Parts: sequence; C-alpha cells; structure tokens
Amino acid sequence: MPRSVFIAAASITAALIFSIAAPTDAAAGRKAAIFAGGCFWCVEADFDKVSGVISTTSGYIGGSAKTANYKRISAGGTGHYEAVKIVYHPEKVSYDRLLHSFWRSVDPTDPGGQFCDRGSSYKTGVFVANETERKIAQASKRKAAAALGKKIVTQIIRAGAFYDAEKYHQNYYKRNPVRYNVYRYGCGRDARIKALWGDQAMAGIKGY
Repeated sequence: MPRSVFIAAASITAALIFSIAAPTDAAAGRKAAIFAGGCFWCVEADFDKVSGVISTTSGYIGGSAKTANYKRISAGGTGHYEAVKIVYHPEKVSYDRLLHSFWRSVDPTDPGGQFCDRGSSYKTGVFVANETERKIAQASKRKAAAALGKKIVTQIIRAGAFYDAEKYHQNYYKRNPVRYNVYRYGCGRDARIKALWGDQAMAGIKGY
C-alpha cells in the first residue's frame, strides 16, 4: 500500500473510531432506564425527586410509530405502554436503586392496569436495554416480591423504540399542579401504594 494511501486510510479509521466512541464519551456519566408504572405524569413526578436523576420524559413503548399518540393508545389495542425514560447519573444512583424505588412506587401485583387507570397501556413494565439490565431487574423483582410477600406480575421486557409523548404531557405535574394533584388523589395512587407497601412505600409518599 503506498504511504499516502496508508496515511489516508489510517486517518479515516481514526475518524471512524472517534465517531463511534464520541457519543459514548459524550454520554459518559449518564444512562437511561425505562419504566412503565401507570400514568406517566405520576412516574415523572416520582422519579424527578430521586437524587442522581437528570431528566424524565413521558412516552410510549411497545407499539409502532403509527399508533404512538395519546388518543390511539387510550383507545386500546396498540400494544403501547405509557412509560417514562429516566436519564440518570450512575455514579450517583444505580440502576438497582432505581428499580428498588420503582417497585415501591407502583402496585406490581395488579395485572390489569394501575389504580383507577385500567387497560394494557397502564400496566407496569420494566424495559431493559441488554442482558445485564435484565439480570439486575430479575434479581430486583425477586427481592421486591420477597419484601412484599406477594407475587409480582410486572413483566421485564426487552426495550424497543421509545416515542416521546405529546408536549403537553411533559412535566404535567409542574405545569398543571392543581389538576395533577386532584387526579393523583382521586385515582387513589398514593393510598394504594401506602396500603400495599406500608413503611417501604417511597415515591410520591415519603419522598427521597
């Protein structure tokens, strides 16, 4: 190979390596977890309180892009879950710790939805990105079931495409606090979590 070609090839290779590595380096110090816990307004509100969480985004997972909108999903049959993508700093809060909080912020024994919200789009779910997350989630689920003394029906599912929910759903609890609090109280979310988990109940009740 001529020296000029070799140098050019080496430069291209270095550039490719950098382009692949750069996003990882840029994202160093942050990871994402995706949980479905019924109403995504409430899941956002709960996890925004967790130290080490950088951001939360309400969205849809489990269905196609064509039906990833609130009206279609609310009607049922799209395969989507209401879910929240939680971006966090792993040096400040671990994935296992987020899972610990998740179980205690929902009713993981309910197969038909959450609290007053019924239907498949409101079921709980843990969406994992890889086998490492799956193993951590499975171990966490077993621990939570033992702590609760009941069977947990929440599924651990390989994550697919996550579609951001409509803008008006994002940070709803901050932008519409009165409506949000009336909904949350009326839906009986905190009362059920407290009844189920007792002193272990966390999100939305005891804070973090």
